[in-house]
Amino acid sequence: MKNKTVSIIIPAYNEEKHLPACLDSVLRLDYPRQHIEIIVIDNGSEDRTRDIAAAYGAKVLRNDSMNVSGLRNFGVREAKGDILAFVDADCIVSKEWLKNASVYFDDMTVAAWGAPPVIPEDATWVQQAWFLIRQKENQVQETDWLETMNLFVRKDQFLAAGGFNENLVTCEDVDFSYRIRKYGKIISDSRLNVIHLGEAATVRHFIKKEIWRGHSNFQGIFSHGLTLKEIPSLFIPLYFGIFLPVIFLSAVLFSDAWLAAGLLFYLIPSAAVLLKIRRKKAAGIPMLNLLFLLQIYFFSRTVAVAGR
Repeated sequence: MKNKTVSIIIPAYNEEKHLPACLDSVLRLDYPRQHIEIIVIDNGSEDRTRDIAAAYGAKVLRNDSMNVSGLRNFGVREAKGDILAFVDADCIVSKEWLKNASVYFDDMTVAAWGAPPVIPEDATWVQQAWFLIRQKENQVQETDWLETMNLFVRKDQFLAAGGFNENLVTCEDVDFSYRIRKYGKIISDSRLNVIHLGEAATVRHFIKKEIWRGHSNFQGIFSHGLTLKEIPSLFIPLYFGIFLPVIFLSAVLFSDAWLAAGLLFYLIPSAAVLLKIRRKKAAGIPMLNLLFLLQIYFFSRTVAVAGR
């Protein structure tokens, strides 16, 4: 099989700390170097990001005004490869990343492929607990969406689908995944291994990231339309921001029966998540840690929507 040229697209902003490790891993890939194009799109960094990228032989682009969706689209417009590989500057790709991804290059039943980025070996309890939510049950399985930290797609289909929605501050990967599905399946394959160094390591960092990630939660449905599987995540801010406060207020105004009902309804979302992940390997993660982090997640996503 003839090797296809792969354009690896990396948006970056003040990434001098992580970018060298990212590009080192790209240069160690078990894939013909002449068929790899590295594109770093800088968002107006004030550190040595651009110099580092140039030193590694990357094509360096710059735009100070675009959001991350725009940066990735900018990179695609300059890309020469048949295959687009999206990864973030704070990620490290495995040596076999492209080699393993290549099995899908000519499989036209698959429109996009990748995997949830894994956590570092020295991961904190926050990272470990949340990865249990994000990881897939099987090594290879069909999925609804993939993160842009580890995403492959054919360039012609990317353009036909309209690329990333630049009106979305966040959730652009979810929106794009729902739109690219018209061309085929979306496959998660854990052999396409990428380590994410920037995953939230503390509760404070987790709150900050989830509030930011929730900004475009509702806006995305105007781009790709509402799907049934999105309803739970869209419903969370309404559930915790309106429904539960009304229940607990009723307990104060009327009777203790409302308090019991409120406690029951409060526990339902957590129970639903735990039921969903019951077959995943917990790797010694205390269930109380996971339950605590779920409450933080629900709170953060509610604050994100309220803030909008």
